Amino acid sequence: MAVEESFGLAHLWAQSDLVIKLVAFTLVVMSVASWYLISLRVLRQLRARRQDDAVESFWRAASLDEGLTRLSRTAPASPFEALARQGVAASEHLRRHTAADTLGGTLDADEFITRALRKSIALSTAKLESGLTVLASIGSTAPFVGLFGTVWGIYGALIGISASGTATLDAVAGPVGEALIMTAFGLFVAIPAVLAYNAFNRANRLELSELDAFAHDLHAWFCTGSRLASGAPSVRDVRNIPGDQNAEASITGAA
Repeated sequence: MAVEESFGLAHLWAQSDLVIKLVAFTLVVMSVASWYLISLRVLRQLRARRQDDAVESFWRAASLDEGLTRLSRTAPASPFEALARQGVAASEHLRRHTAADTLGGTLDADEFITRALRKSIALSTAKLESGLTVLASIGSTAPFVGLFGTVWGIYGALIGISASGTATLDAVAGPVGEALIMTAFGLFVAIPAVLAYNAFNRANRLELSELDAFAHDLHAWFCTGSRLASGAPSVRDVRNIPGDQNAEASITGAA
């Protein structure tokens, strides 16, 4: 009982040197940053659940202005609203500058709207991926930071045992067990970050896939005045057709 009372987190912190305290402080900062980012992303995912209904509500609107109003009301500041407004802005710009006797009259409307939608998707992708790099870095480095603390703690414990001349099981097990706490702390920080990174990365892929489909429908609507039929091939399907170089099939592809 005396051994259990003399060793633990409090004893480890009291007898640890500057290196161990810096390692512990680093892991605490990593944990706080990780849970902060996880909380922000969870709140965003909860808001994003309404986006599917918002897109369908947009297409059921009687006019373009009404559709944009519905998007702003049901999915404010979402990638879908940004994409629709970017498409509208590109279409209006093209309409104002395509007089037959001007240089703008030679613009390819298909390519111009494609590039506008592609730009909006690129910006939305950057926003969706914000913070994921930090989570990935924490998940991959926290175990090694904790392991470094363990190695350093064991080294210090062995030096202390050697100096005291006492090498009994009780004298060795206590300090070494304390040092192993740092490895457990590192895993405690890393595991939630890795799980959150994988979950958010999958959610981003699904959202970008939906955004890609919405962009394809918008492109068809601005170019032809009609949304694609529900049975039409997706952007990725059209992209894989051999020999197809149509700009309409590469809304989110490379320029």
